Amino acid sequence: MTTGLLSAFATAAAAPAAAVDTGAFVDNSFLLLFSGMVVVFMAAGFCMLESGLVRSKNAATIALKNITLFAIAGIMFYLVGYRLMYDGVDGGLFGTLGVWSPDALDAPEGDVASAADWFFQMAFVATAASIVSGTLAERIKLRPFLVFVAVLTALIYPITGAWQWGEGWLYTLGFQDFAGSTLVHSVGGWAALTGALFLGPRYGKYGPDRRVQKPMPGSNLPLAALGTFILWFGWFGFNGGSQLAAGTIEDISAVAKIMANTNMAAAAGVIGALITSEIMFKKADLTFVLNGAIGGLVAITAGPLEPALWQSMIIGGMGGIIVVVAVPLLDRLNIDDVVGAIPAHLLCGIFGTMVVPFTSDSDGLNIWQQFGMQALGVLSIGAFTAAASALVWFALKKTMGLRPTIEDEMRGLDRAELGMEAYPDFFGRD
Repeated sequence: MTTGLLSAFATAAAAPAAAVDTGAFVDNSFLLLFSGMVVVFMAAGFCMLESGLVRSKNAATIALKNITLFAIAGIMFYLVGYRLMYDGVDGGLFGTLGVWSPDALDAPEGDVASAADWFFQMAFVATAASIVSGTLAERIKLRPFLVFVAVLTALIYPITGAWQWGEGWLYTLGFQDFAGSTLVHSVGGWAALTGALFLGPRYGKYGPDRRVQKPMPGSNLPLAALGTFILWFGWFGFNGGSQLAAGTIEDISAVAKIMANTNMAAAAGVIGALITSEIMFKKADLTFVLNGAIGGLVAITAGPLEPALWQSMIIGGMGGIIVVVAVPLLDRLNIDDVVGAIPAHLLCGIFGTMVVPFTSDSDGLNIWQQFGMQALGVLSIGAFTAAASALVWFALKKTMGLRPTIEDEMRGLDRAELGMEAYPDFFGRD
């Protein structure tokens, strides 16, 4: 992403702007508006996936968290995040504090409507927050979670985004992350991982010897499958829209190639997870396959334009394999990730970012120099996100408290915190 789209902060004293190319302006704006709507629909995908993978006694809470975090993300990105991420970064660490405002509707400037750019970027913020929701499901109280979401979307995500997409210090060094394998998915994954470490596992998940684990199957796997299909669809806007332009033959051709590569990576992620689960566990596991699709999508997101279709399939297939291999490793560490978001988003995000030099143009750097730049970006963004998240989680744990009582956790957060049930006719069968 670039900051060339940002015209909202041009001063009134500036020289008169060049004539706007109406056709390109309309095409570019439409791409971001349509892609933004598609990415917004991913919120429904996360909601359905997470609701299906938690136990029925927590499904309503998950639904409430997903719709509320989306609302918080939009408001905080408007009040603080957008300008912090894009306005006046100039090779530094972050931009300007302040409320964003669009260009006057009767005086368009630049290549795209500024409100279209804000809308598209806003949709990405909620994705990072949704990752945290799934990992920490069933054992975190509502209010501290929402406070964390506000901090993540107002400060943590915009600051790391400014380093690259706001043309900050990582951008000047040549770090590449086209649509956010690291800047969106790994940021959400690091925030989720630190939260899981502060919270600990669900009550009864692991035995005292740290090797025995109790299966806690989801309440509605067809609903989880529906959520995955919605996310797969949403990724076409996520990656395709990140071209940020559709006003020329070259740009719209790039959008088309990005969407083709995105689809093939997801397909290969499914097959990679399916085969790996058959080999490792002697059976096909639907939850692994669903996360395999997501892992493939996350892996291709850092560089979806340059690879050939067969390369995209390799990248996506490796994402599917990573998901299946990583889940039991987390269990051995007693890290309870309810929906498998840490392997799919954090680990596949890191993998996808690190593989970029082998498939993409490195802008003058040789492949190993670019590999070093990618590693620097992954490590610096990971270190900042983990440290900032840990500070927020620690503060929330000491003030509001993070976990419900054991009694409330056992009877379910739907009844304990909301006073309602997602499936009232079936309560007690969980």
